[in-house]
Amino acid sequence: MRENLHRFFRAARGAGVRLSPAESIDAMRAVAKVGFSDRTILRDTFLLTLAKTQDEKKALGDCFDLFFDQPEPSQAAPDDGDADDSESGAETTESRSDSDAGGGGDAVQNLGPLAQMLLAQDRNEIAAAIANASSAASLSDIRYFTQRGIFSGRILDAMGIQRLRDDLDDLTATNPALAERLAAALDGLRDTVREAVSQALMLYGREEAENLRNEILRNAPLSRIEPRQVEQMRYLIRQIARRLRERYSKPRKRQRRGHLDVRRTLRRNAAWGSVPFLTAWKRKHRDKPKIVALCDVSGSVARVSDFFLLLIHSLHEVVSDVRSFAFSGHLIEVSDILEAKSPEEAMAEIMAKVGFGSSDYGGSLADFEKQWMSAVTPQTTVIVLGDARSNNLDPRADILRRIGERSKRLVWLNPEGRMAWGWGDSEMPRYSTFCTVVRQCATAQQLERAVSDIVATYQ
Repeated sequence: MRENLHRFFRAARGAGVRLSPAESIDAMRAVAKVGFSDRTILRDTFLLTLAKTQDEKKALGDCFDLFFDQPEPSQAAPDDGDADDSESGAETTESRSDSDAGGGGDAVQNLGPLAQMLLAQDRNEIAAAIANASSAASLSDIRYFTQRGIFSGRILDAMGIQRLRDDLDDLTATNPALAERLAAALDGLRDTVREAVSQALMLYGREEAENLRNEILRNAPLSRIEPRQVEQMRYLIRQIARRLRERYSKPRKRQRRGHLDVRRTLRRNAAWGSVPFLTAWKRKHRDKPKIVALCDVSGSVARVSDFFLLLIHSLHEVVSDVRSFAFSGHLIEVSDILEAKSPEEAMAEIMAKVGFGSSDYGGSLADFEKQWMSAVTPQTTVIVLGDARSNNLDPRADILRRIGERSKRLVWLNPEGRMAWGWGDSEMPRYSTFCTVVRQCATAQQLERAVSDIVATYQ
């Protein structure tokens, strides 16, 4: 049972439940107290000891129901019955097998263990045999749907399928009726094993399948994300933001305290033989980081800007001062909208106000210089996300030059491939002259790297 609990904990982690070794030990101690006889109490015990949020409770409950819901062994369809209840049905089946065999009891005794078990149709015995064979085949190691056939074959081999095939060959020649019953029971066994493997794949393969989907999505062009993938991409962007927060929040906390100043500490503790009772710390002054983000939300790059704004505003624990602006034909500030509303509501309002228009970089830069240029200081990193296509209008590169001169850094993230820069109405070569950093940013992975590099400069 301890091995089953370990497998359940592994399945729970794959379902998205954050589960530490200490919490696993606590859960096992609680289970030792309540026992396994009452399934409802056991389920509530896991929910109380392991789940920490409502989402985790739901995921853990679904995982519990799936893990402890063993598939029922399939049975061959009975003939037109002579009895109504299960006991009389079993007696009828047994008498029918004897009469079909014409002394078939001796034939059954000569069969292998698997054949005898299938002909007896003992569900508990079959379920126990499948469970033992699954353990011997390491079914909990299944990760991908392409492995279903492999593990089904391993389980059947562990149960003795080769001996059963030999028994079928012998019975086909000596007792066709009994061979037909055994073949039908074997088909039912295969169905049950397939169900058990599919159930195991849902339990143990979920994490690997999700990781594979996320890896594919991370490298997919953001502008080509299908509508059904938008919510999954939003979840992926939130995961990226959480990783960045965890990566860079701890260094900032250490920097508030500073580093140990060995010389001053030794001098301060000279009266105690230089035993460091009183410590002294070096503190390096760092400017308060600020980010100003200018996002093109015209039709060609609107979806990329959606994910970018979501990521930027998920990083407030790392960069405390973030101001965001959106533009297509003209520019507006959207910081309050993003902070006050859910991502879906915020994006809908922003796109309703300024999105999906024809981009005018010159006019938008002029709007920014006229109303918000004071937001750019020598401590500010200005990030521009856009394809730099201004529809053959005046690009006003002179304003971008002044922004670059006033700011700490000017970073341009372009969702288009580098081969397209400078072609048609693209003003990227002209704009890049005044930028500190110019990066292609077409996928979630490139977006994560770009923002990570920007945040890292403040550590």
